[in-house]
Amino acid sequence: MQIANRLRTQNRAEYLLYLWQVEDLIRAYGGNFDRMQREYLSRFTLGEEERKATEQWYSDLCDMMHAEGKMERGHLQICQNVLQELDELHRRLLASSNFPYYREMYYKVLPYVVELRQKSQDRQEAELQTCFDALYGVLLLRLQHKPVSAATERAVKDISAFLGQLSDYYFKDLKEPLDFG
Repeated sequence: MQIANRLRTQNRAEYLLYLWQVEDLIRAYGGNFDRMQREYLSRFTLGEEERKATEQWYSDLCDMMHAEGKMERGHLQICQNVLQELDELHRRLLASSNFPYYREMYYKVLPYVVELRQKSQDRQEAELQTCFDALYGVLLLRLQHKPVSAATERAVKDISAFLGQLSDYYFKDLKEPLDFG
């Protein structure tokens, strides 16, 4: 939960990817919070107050996954909301002439998005969804100690930089609304 709270206020892109990891962790425990508490959360060294807050956070996420029917696949509404906020900002940034560097970064990753969509079953998904799917897929490959090609590494580096820039603009816009002209 500490990681989620820090990322939520510092890097929206990493926050979303972290939430996806937590969803998969909950799925790995079959959505059984008691088992998760016993086998996973009990290994954390936390103070009493922090332990309770962390357990409550995971318990709430387990409940949401059950309630939203996301135990097999898909993402929680809170994840979809984060992605939607980022997508709305992405569209405003692209539509504005005030953010040429962002547009340049976008056009740098666009060929990767097109290529990934061609390989995907869902060719109509939003561009940001494709970017996040790519990063998460590579994260899973790394966790499984599977090889990642040099071309994929380059794509991930560019996509990460692009999403990092979007996240930076997200927080700038929260602090003081951006001038989209």
